[in-house]
Amino acid sequence: MICILLVAGHGTLLEEQIKSDTSGLYRHLSGIPKALLPGLGGKKILDFWWEIVNTRQLFSEVYLVTNADKFKHYERWATANNFPVENIINDGTTTYEKRLGAVADLELVIQSRHLQDDIMVIAGDMLCADQKFDIAQVLRFFKMREGELAIYYEMENDEETTSRGIVEVCPDTHRIIKFYEKPVAGITNSRLASVVFYCLRKDTLPSISEFLHLKENVNDRVLGKYLQWLINELNVSVNGMKLPTGFQLIGQVGLSDYTKWLTHYATKYHGTPGKSITHRSYARIGIMGNPSDGFHGKTIAMTIANFWAEVTLTESQTLELLPHPLNDPTRFGSLQDLYYISRKEGYFGGLRLLQATCKKFYQFCSKEGIALTKQNFTLQYDTNIPRQVGLAGSSAIVSATLKCLMDFYNLTDQDLPMPRQANFVLDVESDELFITAGLQDRVVQIYEGLIYMDFSKDLMDKQGYGNYVSMDMSCLPHFWLAYLGDPSDSGMIHSNVRQRWLNGDPEVVAAMKTFADLTDKAKEALEKRNWETLVDLMNQNFDLRRQLYSDECLGEGNLKMVKIAREFGSAVKFPGSGGAVTGLCLNPDNMVALKRALQEAGCVFCHIVPFNPSETNES
Repeated sequence: MICILLVAGHGTLLEEQIKSDTSGLYRHLSGIPKALLPGLGGKKILDFWWEIVNTRQLFSEVYLVTNADKFKHYERWATANNFPVENIINDGTTTYEKRLGAVADLELVIQSRHLQDDIMVIAGDMLCADQKFDIAQVLRFFKMREGELAIYYEMENDEETTSRGIVEVCPDTHRIIKFYEKPVAGITNSRLASVVFYCLRKDTLPSISEFLHLKENVNDRVLGKYLQWLINELNVSVNGMKLPTGFQLIGQVGLSDYTKWLTHYATKYHGTPGKSITHRSYARIGIMGNPSDGFHGKTIAMTIANFWAEVTLTESQTLELLPHPLNDPTRFGSLQDLYYISRKEGYFGGLRLLQATCKKFYQFCSKEGIALTKQNFTLQYDTNIPRQVGLAGSSAIVSATLKCLMDFYNLTDQDLPMPRQANFVLDVESDELFITAGLQDRVVQIYEGLIYMDFSKDLMDKQGYGNYVSMDMSCLPHFWLAYLGDPSDSGMIHSNVRQRWLNGDPEVVAAMKTFADLTDKAKEALEKRNWETLVDLMNQNFDLRRQLYSDECLGEGNLKMVKIAREFGSAVKFPGSGGAVTGLCLNPDNMVALKRALQEAGCVFCHIVPFNPSETNES
């Protein structure tokens, strides 16, 4: 592949304003072409582009196209930066009025050097906010898909769409559906801006001459209009790849633009090196419907503030995952100590969750056409969620890690919508780590709060995710939670029910439908604050689960907690896969006695504190 850097533009406005500036601050920049002006960190704008493309493994040749007026500047730059001077192409123009236009400059390179290869073309005088950009990701995405490739970014709030080429991109195929070169206001709602950063296949290159034959006016011979012609008129397949960064100083800009964006990007991306990003995800209780989330059912679940997993990401020189001193032990007091810890905690801590999430995140971004910055980081986590009691401790670590990665790489909910974030977390656990799980935990930990979830097959088949509704959390009743001090593996609870469901077992199919019906009734009870009805529905949920799974499968310890709770008139059910129970006791006097009885039975008891994200946002 061949790379072509275009720097043949005549920056008349910026050059004149630098020359006429009376402050004296920019006197030393007088006469210097835009691409050789200082960029971020004092590095010349062109230095950045040369550094990222100067890789023989990626490009067989790199060419630079300039004009006759500034040729000597670039020749001197080339000798100082080990750029092959023979690869500088002079288009012969000396004024803006006599310019050829970017498309004609591109044709000049192709024809004069007899290029017969795929090319990457970049405007070498535009300022890229991300100074750690990995261009190899762009090439990989280009090679794995048919068609051409255009880079785009999401515009800043104060940028005008009328100043850029605007693209509309299909979120599923990543194909650019429409291209608008500096559109008039109102023609599109998109704020995805394309810049001169394209990959073109060798079979497409002859269309450049065809375009120039059609467009004799130099104002039309810009690469944005060429892409618009390819996409909108010729219906050529052009894929879009998003960079989570920004580009500025494109085309004719003034001194105020230069200083403004230099300051803005320096502050936004480089003002606080090594800054830490921390996200917390909360444990959840299944209030109704579980375990039908893995069987196209319906559930209601709620995040609780009592227990959480917290992940911290800090930029660093190398990528490092730090083991947790308790959950990922590597040092023991004795062989006996190792034996007891391993018997109780098992061999799988949280480190594998961090690693699998990072691996899946990179894989997702590569597939979805999102180029990531070439930055490293250190990840560490902490959690107080009890293990093996079905409170979604693993998915809490994964979801918190995902939130950190999205923040670090400037991804938004538009890049990875919330329903797909939940799917992502499930994929990490099921595809990478082979953990048996359903979507409920991941959905409620991404959305947070009290969430009604409908996983009906029609919905899942049609859109790839369910229908998720955030419910009012004001005036909720006081739920409680108890869990075993020494739980068994909660993953054992599912037994052979899934296989029976896959086989179409009438009992299992009917049970899952009943779970869904109970969930709809519970939603209505919560909305109407009919707590007596909710108590009855929670008990029905557990009874159906017990009937379906059998006492042997549910386990003696779990059943003992249920028995104690019912002796005191409390509703009770499993909040997850087993090892804990959650309940609702409407009699305050019985609540005190229930707590004492469970504690005397060796259980840990706590009053649930709902986590309401709206209260956090308001504060």
